[in-house]
Amino acid sequence: MVIKVQVKPGGNRNEVIEQSDSSYIIRTTAKPVDNQANVAVIKLLAKYFQVPKTSIHIKNGAGSRHKTIEIKTD
Repeated sequence: MVIKVQVKPGGNRNEVIEQSDSSYIIRTTAKPVDNQANVAVIKLLAKYFQVPKTSIHIKNGAGSRHKTIEIKTD
């Protein structure tokens, strides 16, 4: 499965919000420094979709707030 996400780093809570267009907004307390926000996004999505963190891969946008994420589900 491939999803589009918009990341809002440096917030006051961690949450995943599904949008009506099947994209997601991810709010995280992690700062966008030293890949911290990307690590937090992977952790939050793994919990949300109930898959291992190793099943989630950032396909595009690792340095951007808009990302394409691939989730391998079995």
